[in-house]
This record gives sequence, structure tokens and C-alpha cells, in this order.
Amino acid sequence: MMALEHEELHVRRGERTGLYVIIAVHSTRLGPALGGARLWHYTTPGDGVADALRLASAMTLKAAAAGLDLGGGKCVICAEGEIAGGRRRELMLDLGDAVGELEGRYITAEDVGTSSADMALVAERTEHVVGLPAELGGRGDPGPLTARGVEAAIRACLAHRYGDPDPARRRVCVVGLGHVGLDLSERLAAAGAELTVTDIDPDRRQDARRLGARWVHADRAAEVQCDVLAPCALGGAVHDGNVEALRCGIVCGSANNVLADDTLAERLHSREIVYAPDFIANAGGLINVYGELHGLDQHRVDELVDGIGPVVEAVLAEAARRGDTPLGTARTLARERLGHAGGRDRAPARLSA
Repeated sequence: MMALEHEELHVRRGERTGLYVIIAVHSTRLGPALGGARLWHYTTPGDGVADALRLASAMTLKAAAAGLDLGGGKCVICAEGEIAGGRRRELMLDLGDAVGELEGRYITAEDVGTSSADMALVAERTEHVVGLPAELGGRGDPGPLTARGVEAAIRACLAHRYGDPDPARRRVCVVGLGHVGLDLSERLAAAGAELTVTDIDPDRRQDARRLGARWVHADRAAEVQCDVLAPCALGGAVHDGNVEALRCGIVCGSANNVLADDTLAERLHSREIVYAPDFIANAGGLINVYGELHGLDQHRVDELVDGIGPVVEAVLAEAARRGDTPLGTARTLARERLGHAGGRDRAPARLSA
């Protein structure tokens, strides 16, 4: 624990449900830590802690790279079986209490396993929540804007790798047809891309048919011959077991922590596969809730999301100039911004349980 670079780690058992609510605050150097609340089935609470710590640090880089005055944090909730009905309401109230205890140092939002409707329940217990339904003054589902940003990142990668940003007739394999993956697939199909899609839910085949996309089994996605592999499900899509089997020119998707291990960035680089750092490519959702937090109009939010493309372009160009990987360059640039963050002193580390 002495080696942690995070500012705070809070582990609480909800008084209503008895389920663990874990909040990691990585940095508040640029502003309050913002990151979604992930509801997931973890083998042990320790696995949930590790996930929260890892995701929180990625959120710091995401906010810094996007030029937002936000820090990085994350919440994970250790679920046991299906959480629905009254028990789900109680769990969201437990989450609200945990967030409220941090007095604004952490702001929560929806993430994997949670929704804007859940955030409306969280708001009954704390004001430090965004991603609310539109009828409560929020911006609702961030998926469409996340997909818009990923498309901008893909176009930047195409321009860098092939000299043309147009997705038309480019072969794109989208892995995961959730909120973001489906929106991204629809955008790419409208742009004329040749789509291959997959999801662990076989019912998503009907979406593939509607889009005119080829369907492959999820276990075979890494082997698809394509110009762009777009991981849009959980993290670790590129790992030691499949990195040498990739048959793509670009890896760019919405998933957090696409690479199971940072050393894989070097292996992609050695194979001349362009990798768009996920914390830049998928920043559209964060920008969406940032707009809600600061009352930005939709036009300004759209401008910030579309700006993801130029940021990716700049990172790829600078990485080429330095002879570095895009991941290494993106992290360096984000940390430089953190280092020039108005002289803010680092908050003392806090651990509580």
C-alpha cells in the first residue's frame, strides 16, 4: 500500500445491502475526481479494489489528455447475483452515501452495469453525481457521444496509417455491441465501412443483420483480417495470448484499458499496428458529463468531443517524432499537464475501510 500513487481509497459495506462499495481517488490535482460507478461480479473484494485503483488512474490520464479541469476516480460495487427491484434501489442509496462521505472530492456517474436511472437514485443521497436523466437536468446516456469520439479517433488513425481518414470501404471489426459499440457500428455503417461485429450475447446477431455486418464468434475477433479492430467491451481485449494473432492495422475502441499489459504497446508498435490510447479515444463520455457539470451547451460539448480526433493525430505524430509508442507519448503529455496544474499541492493519501 505504501507504493500507491492514489490520494484516497475508501472501502465501505452498504448499510442497506451489505455489499462492498469501493471508491478510489487517484488525483484531484486538476479538479474533483470524476469517474463512473461500475457494478460487477468480482471473485473477491480485493479484485474490486484492484480494478478501482487501475481504472481511477486511467481516468486521471483521460481528463488530463482531454484538457478538462477534472481529476481521476472510480467506483466499483461488488455485486452478488442479479441486483434488481427494491434491492437495486437500496444499493444505489448505499452508493450515494459512500460518495457523499467524500464531500465533493469524488463525483460519480454511470458506468458498466449502471444507468442514468440509477444515478437518479444516487442523487437522492448526494449532489455529487452526474449522468442524470434529461428530465432531471442531466444529459442521459453518454454512449452516443462516446461513440462519436471513438469515430473521430478512428478517422485520425486511418489518416495516420493509410493517408485517408474516410472509413468508407475500410474493414472494421467492432467487439462488443453494448451502448457504445452499437452506436459506433451504426455510425461506421452510415459512413460506408465494411463491418464485422461480435458480442457475447448471441441475441445481438439481429443488430448485425440490421447493419449488414458479418458476425463472428467473440473468441475469434482478434483473428479477423481488418483495417481497424475496435474493442468496445471490457478491458484486456489485447493480451499476451492474442497479440501476435492480430490481423489489423489499427486498434482503436471505446473499452477502458484495452491492453491487458502496458508492455503490449511495444509489441503492437513492433508489428506496425497503430494503437490509439483508450483514455483519449473514449473520452467522449467523460466530456459529456463534464458538460453537464459545468452547464455547457450541446454545441460546445460536440466541439470538445470532435476535438478527440486532432488530439489523437497530435499524439501519433509526436510518437513518430520521438520514436515512442502512442501510449507512452500520450501518458507523457498528460503527466506534463498534471505537472503544470497551477501549482496545486498533492493531497495527502487517505485510506479508509
